[in-house]
Amino acid sequence: MKLSRQFTVFGSAVFCVVIFSLYLMLDRGHFDHPKSPRREGTFPKGQLSILQEKIDHLERLLAENNEIISNIRDSVINLSESVKDGQKNGEAINFSQGSVSELFPSASVLLAVNSEDCLFASKSGSHGSGVQMLDVYDILPFDNPDGGVWKQGFDITYNENEWDSEPLQVFVVPHSHNDPGWLKTFDDYFRDQTQHILNNMVIKLQEDNRRKFMWSEISYFSKWWDGIDSQKKDAVKRLIKDGQFEIVTGGWVMPDEASSHYFALIDQLIEGHQWLEKNLGVKPKSGWAVDPFGLSPTMAYLLKRTGFSNMLIQRVHYSVKKHFAMQKTLEFFWRQNWDLGSSTDILCHMMPFYSYDIPHTCGPDPKICCQFDFKRLPGGRVSCPWRVPPEAIHAGNVQHRAWMILDQYRKKSKLFRTKVLLAPLGDDFRYSESSEWDQQYQNYQKLFDYMNSQPEWHVKAQFGTLSDYFEALRKESNLGEKSSNSFFPVLSGDFFTYADRDHHYWSGYFTSRPFYKRLDRVLESYLRAAEILYSLALVQSHKSGKMSVFPSVDNYKLLTEARRNLGLFQHHDAITGTSKDWVVVDYGTRLFHSIMSLKKVLIDSAHILILKDKGAYNYDTSTPFLKMDDVQSSQDSLPRKTVIKLTSQPRYLLIYNPTEQERFSVVSVNVNSPGVRILSPLGKPVTVQISAVWDGATTVSHEAYQISFVVHLPPLGLGVYQLLKVQSSEAVLADYNIYMRNGRQEKPDRLFKIKEMQNSVDNIILENSYMKLWLSGMSGLLEKITTKEDGKNHQMKVEFAWYGTTSNRDKSGAYLFLPDGDAKPYIFTDPPTIRVAHGKIFSEVVCFFHHVTHTMRLYKVQGLEGQSLEVSNIVDIRGEYNRELAMRISSDINSQNRFYTDLNGYQIQPRLTMSKLPLQANIYPMTTMAYIQDAGVRLTLHSAQSLGVASLKNGQLEVIMDRRLMQDDNRGLGQGVQDNKITANIFRLLLERRHGTDVNEEKASVSFPSLRSHMTSSFLNHPVIPMTTYADSGVPEMLNTFSPLMSSMPCDMDIVNLRTIQSKVDVEPSDEAALILHRKGFDCRFSNRDMGLLCSTTQGKIKVHKLFNKFRVESLTPTSLSLMHSPPDARNISEINMSSMEINTFRIRLR
Repeated sequence: MKLSRQFTVFGSAVFCVVIFSLYLMLDRGHFDHPKSPRREGTFPKGQLSILQEKIDHLERLLAENNEIISNIRDSVINLSESVKDGQKNGEAINFSQGSVSELFPSASVLLAVNSEDCLFASKSGSHGSGVQMLDVYDILPFDNPDGGVWKQGFDITYNENEWDSEPLQVFVVPHSHNDPGWLKTFDDYFRDQTQHILNNMVIKLQEDNRRKFMWSEISYFSKWWDGIDSQKKDAVKRLIKDGQFEIVTGGWVMPDEASSHYFALIDQLIEGHQWLEKNLGVKPKSGWAVDPFGLSPTMAYLLKRTGFSNMLIQRVHYSVKKHFAMQKTLEFFWRQNWDLGSSTDILCHMMPFYSYDIPHTCGPDPKICCQFDFKRLPGGRVSCPWRVPPEAIHAGNVQHRAWMILDQYRKKSKLFRTKVLLAPLGDDFRYSESSEWDQQYQNYQKLFDYMNSQPEWHVKAQFGTLSDYFEALRKESNLGEKSSNSFFPVLSGDFFTYADRDHHYWSGYFTSRPFYKRLDRVLESYLRAAEILYSLALVQSHKSGKMSVFPSVDNYKLLTEARRNLGLFQHHDAITGTSKDWVVVDYGTRLFHSIMSLKKVLIDSAHILILKDKGAYNYDTSTPFLKMDDVQSSQDSLPRKTVIKLTSQPRYLLIYNPTEQERFSVVSVNVNSPGVRILSPLGKPVTVQISAVWDGATTVSHEAYQISFVVHLPPLGLGVYQLLKVQSSEAVLADYNIYMRNGRQEKPDRLFKIKEMQNSVDNIILENSYMKLWLSGMSGLLEKITTKEDGKNHQMKVEFAWYGTTSNRDKSGAYLFLPDGDAKPYIFTDPPTIRVAHGKIFSEVVCFFHHVTHTMRLYKVQGLEGQSLEVSNIVDIRGEYNRELAMRISSDINSQNRFYTDLNGYQIQPRLTMSKLPLQANIYPMTTMAYIQDAGVRLTLHSAQSLGVASLKNGQLEVIMDRRLMQDDNRGLGQGVQDNKITANIFRLLLERRHGTDVNEEKASVSFPSLRSHMTSSFLNHPVIPMTTYADSGVPEMLNTFSPLMSSMPCDMDIVNLRTIQSKVDVEPSDEAALILHRKGFDCRFSNRDMGLLCSTTQGKIKVHKLFNKFRVESLTPTSLSLMHSPPDARNISEINMSSMEINTFRIRLR
């Protein structure tokens, strides 16, 4: 009790001091300012209002302080309880044998959340934007009537004289869509097609300065640039300067927008833009996304933050396109759902028809437009499916042909609000041969010359680039002026799930090739960790005079290659799982090599940072200082833990925390002996659980033992733990119960207590201080959860289910999901073997089904990791035929057909499951989380990989984990998906109590995770990284911990990256880095108790000099997201100040 009394006294003292000092500050504040003239003469009234304000302010402060005090009280009670428990039964984890201070370094376990930081989530979504995609879905009938020549649209008519007062301006925009890998690998496409396209471009554009061309993928462009001579380079620069050649978007690739995480989206933008700045001095200004299969507002936001004003999109559901065409809303300002003003608005053009190819871009009738694709002239390799070929233009037919295409242009322009028209002219890998340049450019020039010479036609047609079009559009609609935004509608929401015709929804690719969707995130996590540690190590090597020794240039090359391999994989045929088998292997090999390279960068960087005597730092490639604790043997296998050999000399375990929060996490490593003692960085013994390493379901391997313990690590820092071999270990062994068909009682093992038993109707129970789990004794699957805070039972059934594919001609493939009706339950004739482990650090249930090994693990630790369940599925459907495996969670949450999925790990998009749509249309992409909720609770499924999710019935959440399909789905890939791997899907299941919610809010167009949810996601996606010293090398003296930050970042601030910037010459690092920060929006109406996090929220403000601990910030200047633009008043700032949801980039110099 003494402890609690001390805390209470301390708390009250703090409280009094805070209140008094605030009162003094307020007092000073009001009288220091000169009185406003308005107040002269009404002096007493002014005084009164000041007093009133003060009293209000004090009341607010009191309320906040009461909450803090009550939370301090609760945490004290919790702590004293856990101390008592610890003395009683040793069940609670007491880090250093009962010392409280190590578990929670500060008394207040509550997150200090500033009440003003809660306003954002409550205000968001209340303002109306003109068009809300959720409402559009509500009103559309989603019927599919025959629209005539424009099959999915309607007949368009016009009057001849509509253009008399203002002529039609036509911009024909030649382009070539180059996939960095699809039916061929990146290198093969480059060799066979892309290099010829670019070589011809230099020649052909110079022949006539009216010709235009544009390019978007820098991955290809940079490869070409590196191989051409300086004369050609000068010609390209000249073409750009003269406006004949434009770079659009300028990212490394044209990324997928469903499965990609915003970290990687930003990274590939920076990689492209940095390359352009260095080699061409070019800054793109318009976005071009003609091929991604559905579009995300996250991308619109990132482009806006990059400094773009315009963007174009194409693959949108045909019913939405038709609706927008009828309403003339195909051009709109795309605004973020959460934006309280209009700062995120970006002008967006949606292409109206089926495809970006020439038959579907000149106008509504593909049979006519195809006759103006002059690559399809008779005798060529491609022809028109509508059986009417193009004719070369000559004096005899020019009048008729020009009139035909003008008629198409006019009809298309009727779908838009201005007399400026965009007509793209291109297709996949077009313009590769010199003859094609001549066919298209010469014939079109004849058409333009004729049209423009007929004054009564009222048309001006020409070649243009994308920005030529947008500039004319803005001029025409007077968008230069301030009052302008009203001309185009404002839209919010997203464009998933895409259908290009009939019921062909592209929801299959949300899951296709899930092995690589997981590998992508592993690489991302390593890349971010390596970037940050490398940036700090680089500064450290400067400081220690070790520049010549530290392998900065070699490692910068490895980082650059990893950025580019990750960037390449964001391409819309890569992470999507929609390329040929051998192309998948090429991508996988690149990802795999980069993971290995990044491990080297991490080890080399940790080495110099952790040494006590930097002067003794020496780098020797033949004997690395550290090694990672896991190995992956090939690009398509899962990683395995290495076994650490213990000796009486300590083995050092360096553990890196890649998150910006001080962190308590459970770490598990494999060692060769159960006799083990672990010392914390402070040299104190740590509680250890020893678990068996299993060979199959029921056989213990005594080659290795898994040891698990709680680590406490500084933000972005390293902690050094010591592993010692001892005779009698104080470690606690896990106990095992194995349920199997013919289980017998005891199973002798020389170390572990193992009981075998029959599957039974009794429940298996796991519990920690937050919850109690009830699992079936027959299947081992979760059935319900009891939350201990309120003693409530929540039904929570986990089950597996199979989807088949239709018996129709069109079947599911890599892109499409065309199921044969609802999923069928996963049936097992014999109950699975179930292995239950009970331990001091964690307990778990592992179920061995034929196609999936399902693990549910509960950590018995205080704070964040004990508050959610870890769920992992090792899936293997390699023997299946046209089947897809889903995991379904059925709860008693009254979710009313609403559920929520994240977009790119950046924001949450509310979803509505609609009965008027087919099942496959109700599947949406999940990058990091999906949740369902009712007035009382929210259930979140956190994911460590992108997959397709749905909520098909009230209270349900399901995720599709893998799919094996035996046929092509007629979207050009020419194969099914049969290269399945043994795949790990990793999740966390978080159940939270909600309070203070109202009814209207359930209908809002925006939603936010809680802080606990954000942190859970962060910990799941950025696991700690253990490294060990080599056994036989004498180890130099190391620091106990390396803490680069002064303290945890504010709870809602994320360090997206700290990325060393390239120098102006060669592939070398400069002395500057890009610090990218994201301030997350969060919902306050959840308990923040007992998260074990030591952060507060600060209204998005951070003092720069209080950021780093070991390093001094020499300069910090704001810049645009991808470093392209500096604001005109860019200067060194001393305080970072960010609004909720913003992502900001700063150029930072550390010393």
